[in-house]
Amino acid sequence: MTEAANYTSPTDRVQVRLDGAALYIVFNNPARHNALSVDMWGAVPALLAQAAADERVRLVVFSGAGDKAFVSGADISQFEDQRAAREAVAHYEALAEDALLAIEQSVKPTLACIRGWCLGGGVNVAIACDIRIASSDSTFSIPAARMGLGYRYSALKNLVNLIGVGAAKDLFFTARRIATAEALRLGLVSRMAEPAALPALLAEYVDAIAENAPLTISAAKTIIGEILKPSSELDTARCQDLILRCFQSDDYTEGRSAFMQKRRPQFKGR
Repeated sequence: MTEAANYTSPTDRVQVRLDGAALYIVFNNPARHNALSVDMWGAVPALLAQAAADERVRLVVFSGAGDKAFVSGADISQFEDQRAAREAVAHYEALAEDALLAIEQSVKPTLACIRGWCLGGGVNVAIACDIRIASSDSTFSIPAARMGLGYRYSALKNLVNLIGVGAAKDLFFTARRIATAEALRLGLVSRMAEPAALPALLAEYVDAIAENAPLTISAAKTIIGEILKPSSELDTARCQDLILRCFQSDDYTEGRSAFMQKRRPQFKGR
């Protein structure tokens, strides 16, 4: 059953629906291969904030409308209006940064389901997510060096953390396009499927994450984030508190009982 009544996107270019335990956010600008416009960037943080407070939501899935593109980068038709002046550049970059940080810092697991073009800002959205799956006919590229764009620190840091320094320099300096098979070898995506099998692969992830213990997943997501920080910024007390919260939860009791009774646990996130 699909429940969408409580979720409303501020723009038609971002579609949103709650289906079971998954909130689906779909970039809907097919005429421009789902290129990200200002209103699309702006819609993301509020939707994620709403998802964070919704106990029904176990994960958030990002995808692109149609089968041609996940996100093909920025909507360059807006560059003259949004990036011509210094103030407009700052505004555009701030919106993009806020959206990407909202994805990266989401308390709910995030998954990018990629079909087709995944370029520039689309790669940034994908690598801000926790997990990336892609169809075998997808194409990835970061073409900033061909456009003279400055690239934000947070996006490059995510790229380096994910695929390493050498591979990040290769993709960024050359701006070359790579197929899904190479993206998989580099670790840019986690799993690959033939186009017709991508929905089944997505369902596999949605079902698994929806069934598993939310507090355990949330704790692991936070602790992994702490691991990536410089040692001087590591909050070990926070990590320990999250672990303790798991052991003190009703879900831990349910997990033990289900294991002993050889049945599937029913986790509530409490």
